[in-house]
Amino acid sequence: NNDVDLTNCDKEPIHTPGSVQAHGCLLACSGDGGRVLRCSQNAQELLGLSDFPLDKPLSALFDAEMVHALLNAMAKTSDPRRPVLLRSAPVSSGALFDISVHKFDGAMIIEFEPTSDPPNADPLELVRTLMAKTQVLTDRRAFNESLPRYLRAFLGYDRVMLYEFAADGSGEVVGESKKPDLESFLGQHFPAADIPKQARALYLENTIRVISDATGPASAITPTLDASGAPLDLSFAHLRSVSPIHLEYLRNMGVGASMSISIIVGGELWGLVACHHYAPKTLSMAQRVGAELYGDFLSLHLTSIHHRQRAEATLRTRRDLDRLLSEFSLHQDAEAFLRDALPKFSDLVESDGVGLWLNGSWSAHGSTPPPTAIPNLVRVAAKSDARSVAATHAISAEWPEAASFAAAAAGMLAVPLSIAPKDYLFFFRKEKTQTLEWAGDPNKVYSTGPNGERLTPRQSFAVWKQIVQEQSDPWSEDERVVGEALLLGLREVILRNVELLAAERKKAEIRQRVLNDELNHRVKNILALIKSLVSHPVGAGETLERYVEGLKGRILALAHAHDQVVRSDGGGGLHGLLGAELSPYDKAKIEIAGDDVGLDARSYSVMALVIHEMATNAAKYGALSVETGRLNVATGLDAQGDCFVHWLERGGPAVQPPRRAGFGSVLLERSVPFDLHGVSDVKHHPEGVEARFSIPARFLSAVPPGPTPAAAAATLDPQSSGDVPATSLLLLEDQLVIALDAEAMLKSVGVATVTTVATAEEALQKIAENAHDVAVLDFNLGAGTSLAVAEELLRSGVPFVFATGYSDSIMIPEALRDIPVLRKPYTAASLKSVLSQVFGR
Repeated sequence: NNDVDLTNCDKEPIHTPGSVQAHGCLLACSGDGGRVLRCSQNAQELLGLSDFPLDKPLSALFDAEMVHALLNAMAKTSDPRRPVLLRSAPVSSGALFDISVHKFDGAMIIEFEPTSDPPNADPLELVRTLMAKTQVLTDRRAFNESLPRYLRAFLGYDRVMLYEFAADGSGEVVGESKKPDLESFLGQHFPAADIPKQARALYLENTIRVISDATGPASAITPTLDASGAPLDLSFAHLRSVSPIHLEYLRNMGVGASMSISIIVGGELWGLVACHHYAPKTLSMAQRVGAELYGDFLSLHLTSIHHRQRAEATLRTRRDLDRLLSEFSLHQDAEAFLRDALPKFSDLVESDGVGLWLNGSWSAHGSTPPPTAIPNLVRVAAKSDARSVAATHAISAEWPEAASFAAAAAGMLAVPLSIAPKDYLFFFRKEKTQTLEWAGDPNKVYSTGPNGERLTPRQSFAVWKQIVQEQSDPWSEDERVVGEALLLGLREVILRNVELLAAERKKAEIRQRVLNDELNHRVKNILALIKSLVSHPVGAGETLERYVEGLKGRILALAHAHDQVVRSDGGGGLHGLLGAELSPYDKAKIEIAGDDVGLDARSYSVMALVIHEMATNAAKYGALSVETGRLNVATGLDAQGDCFVHWLERGGPAVQPPRRAGFGSVLLERSVPFDLHGVSDVKHHPEGVEARFSIPARFLSAVPPGPTPAAAAATLDPQSSGDVPATSLLLLEDQLVIALDAEAMLKSVGVATVTTVATAEEALQKIAENAHDVAVLDFNLGAGTSLAVAEELLRSGVPFVFATGYSDSIMIPEALRDIPVLRKPYTAASLKSVLSQVFGR
């Protein structure tokens, strides 16, 4: 050990130092506890023994009661990390000792320390008090500030620090409580080499380490080696003496005594509680055991804080990511959306800057490298598999020229947006040392031992800064997971966007051809019809002006009919047609009664001419030509489902039957029978014209005019009533983009938790694992249907609805026809409506 220095301290066998701290002594016995095989040199003097204990049986050293107690302790010990403890036990000299017994590597190791606290001191009471104060600390900042203060108050050290280790093994003082006259080490960083690998391993095995006197002597173990040539392994002995390198470090700072408590999270050494005292200080067994138990509690408590914070961060990130991808899926210009959304992406991963390299063009937000460096960064990222994110906390290690902009961007997380390595979303972090300065007194001078200035806090901090130049904080596993989620989500949406654009282009080409053909056909028909109207001869005695006026009215009626057919995608309502044709006349004289009826494109065009002709005649010769006239029009469906129109004029001039059959008369008598195979019956009573028209059912519109039930549901205000009373919903949807939209909509109407799966197998697994209030099942999946899931939900008594994009429900079995069916695409209002219906049942 005397040859240990900074060049080889990581190989120092600190678990076999060959000595113990001299304030206590040690006996190492055979496995059966019958004989002392090794002991510390100070054992005889400290225990007040008449003979040196080596090779003596325990019965020759202690009275029968003590021997019995020691043998019982040996029989009970099993885990060396939890020794059996005897407090305030008297030895033959009458002195009281605190004794710990553990078995390790075939030897029974007994450690003696003079009792230094009252016999009734209770370590459990100490732990209970500390735990009560600590368990309310759920915020990391409060934890870092309060923990050192609590321990310093209870243990009495001059300084208590909370160290946290980084992924590279370096450490930082994240919490501190100290005497007012001491300089602060808060914020200090030190390199990983300050705590060698073998020391870290021991911190994991033996979670508490007490050094009572950094300047005091050590008592050697004799014999140093056993018959096989092996030293005594003191890994779990709390009296184990200290590495000279570590003692020098403490002495350089003026520290006389120290204690450390290991904090272990997830099986890894998360950090240490380090206590310094500027004079020798020996902890009693009660204090030491209390501190050890409290350290176990700290590890569990910090683990729970980490898990909760990770869960909250994951949910928050998932929610933000889902919202972002949902917005993206509705955006037609993917590239413009991604560039505009860069500030939002920066909220998903903790970073100093974010940039997008897409189609050879660069956009950036925050602290990023210069644009000229981006092509080289793309080449660096392309070295990694395009199926996963590329992450480095030291870009310059892979591209040395990156050192020139390390202050702005030293670390990089690259998310590939395409299978070919050409498009990336980048996250950047600044150099780690940019905002870090030594927190202590700049005028403080530390003593220097034989191993040089390296073993002082300030020099250690300087070494750390030199090591981490051109490096950022490493990217955590959680941040990589977010990157992977971005990779999958953005690729899915981009691919979907490309597919939709391609499909839309193809559909647009087909629609254009069909439209051209349809337009050509319609134009020819219209021109032929107008040609027929124009070419009809002028009747005898009819003036040119009246002929032109009649022709103009008929053409306008056709124009209205054609416009309505185009706007309504194939027809319109009969009452709307009557209202349009009779709108120029006095409304007080006109009554339209009965049920409205939908007409298809053919019947709408025919009836437009017929009603126009009837209205024109009534205005010229009939009831609408005088103040006293009245017109009643009744509409509806007869028993056969045919549409009837009953036209009745009264109060006008006396009516005379026409003397000749003009174009108008022919149109009224023959157009409905000829074009629609219906009935046209016009009678000229002296008191007024009466006409009956019948339109066969096959020429009626399949969709009646006015808002349909589906349309009414679509216009439902999501805020018009309370939220859906569901806390947990299972969504089976095999399209990611649709699923993301549906999740956002469900949460907007009050569903607390949405569990989304893509296959029937996943859905069945989720049903087996957790209970859900309700389910929404996409009926038609990529490789089958959701019938098996529906049957399982029926057995479990969980209500559900089907969702489908097909126009009918013919594929749903008869036994499930009473299950509500939600028509795609999803809307928040339709989801709320159907879920309210389910819970209403």
